[in-house]
Amino acid sequence: MSAKPKFNRILLKLSGEGLMGDREFGLDDDTVARIANEIIAVHKKGIEICVVIGGGNIFRGIAGATAGMERASADYMGMLATVINSLAVQDALEQRGVSSRVMSAIPMPTVCEQYIKRRAVRHLEKGRIVIFAAGTGSPFFTTDTAASLRGIEMNCDALLKATQVDGVYSADPKKDKNATRYEALSYDEVLRKNLKVMDASAVALARENNMPVLIFSLHNDGALDNVVHGKGLYTTINEQGVSQ
Repeated sequence: MSAKPKFNRILLKLSGEGLMGDREFGLDDDTVARIANEIIAVHKKGIEICVVIGGGNIFRGIAGATAGMERASADYMGMLATVINSLAVQDALEQRGVSSRVMSAIPMPTVCEQYIKRRAVRHLEKGRIVIFAAGTGSPFFTTDTAASLRGIEMNCDALLKATQVDGVYSADPKKDKNATRYEALSYDEVLRKNLKVMDASAVALARENNMPVLIFSLHNDGALDNVVHGKGLYTTINEQGVSQ
């Protein structure tokens, strides 16, 4: 008998870079398809899934601002990039027979639905995967903050953030061979140690609403399924700093 999932409703945060595969920018079809399969495998077990996707594979607002572009304009361009990524993941899900909805914080009715909380909840209750696009709809907020916000609004049991490594480390494990991996951290420890796993606003939102954050790598097949069953490698961030 298979283990019972630890969560009934989750928000999955994906980076735009995670959709690139081996490309330098843009979308890799095989990578998008693999991620869609990971999501579907968990969805088939009755878990309600929301998704927030970054836009860094297409455009990153802060980088644009650094290059001389006005920050708000750069951030709006980044939000539009997240819509492109969201539509790509939706298409991959729909091709595999799974109903999904893209809901944008910036109204664009010819492309996708406008975000309305009650409608989003209804989609989840009907078994649809909901993809939240365009961040919070406001500049100066990252998609990490959007993920915390939407996860709280949707009353999710946890926010699962897929990264390039299998948890939170004391330093970049790709650069520092002595970096140590944390099994669990409290929200306050993440902020105090200035660990760059999520921006401070996202962590603070999760802390204020006591929503656990699980950091894991989506590079390995079955990683998402493992995390929702409490298996595999990941770091739990919560009030107590104990493993989820």
